[in-house]
Amino acid sequence: MKQDTTVASTADTCKTIIEVARQQHHRSQQPRDIKLSPVPTADDFDFKNFSCGDEEEDFFIPPLNFAMVDNGIFRSGFPDVDNFPFLQTLALRSIIYLCPEPYPEANMEFLKANDIRLFQFGIKNCKEPFVTIPEEKIREALGVLIDVRNHPVLIHCKRGKHRTGCLVGCLRKLQKWCLTSVFDEYQRFAAAKARVSDQRFMELFDPSSFKQQSLSFSCSKRGRARSLRPVLHANYG
Repeated sequence: MKQDTTVASTADTCKTIIEVARQQHHRSQQPRDIKLSPVPTADDFDFKNFSCGDEEEDFFIPPLNFAMVDNGIFRSGFPDVDNFPFLQTLALRSIIYLCPEPYPEANMEFLKANDIRLFQFGIKNCKEPFVTIPEEKIREALGVLIDVRNHPVLIHCKRGKHRTGCLVGCLRKLQKWCLTSVFDEYQRFAAAKARVSDQRFMELFDPSSFKQQSLSFSCSKRGRARSLRPVLHANYG
């Protein structure tokens, strides 16, 4: 009789343990009320006054196809108003502009405000097979480009691909780059719109007349009085 009581007690205990386990499993399967933070949207951000920490951070937007060519020499597509704060960080002394169209008024005001000299070499943008690259203007532009008195300098045309690419390619030949490297750099910017005529021009360009000039470029900060020198616009178009 005592043995039957013990067996019944053990069975009840096991039944209780199994029931508790079932209840716990059932609770774990029920969805919990989880409070999530709202997903931020673009309206929640103040991009104009966005800051990181206690100090405000300025956003600088480089022009299309911007890149450093060498110490004190930069290249890009046509800069617009949004790019002006970025260009100010370069402390430019000169801009070499390779298009025949007049420089926009807003850009001219930027040059005046920052004491930047404009050298314009009007080279028309034609599509193949009617591309004609005026070698004389490229040579004049190259002479301005390698003159350290004009550094830091920015070279640009419309997109920073063909005309700018040709001028940079001629500079590379003066720096004794092999043609493979010259073409590789040109194609990196021109991409699918690379022109055979541009590459042929660079291949045939003879830089020997510039070899007496120094190529010791420097992009050190300018130490000069801005108010003493007027803004000059040299147009070689």
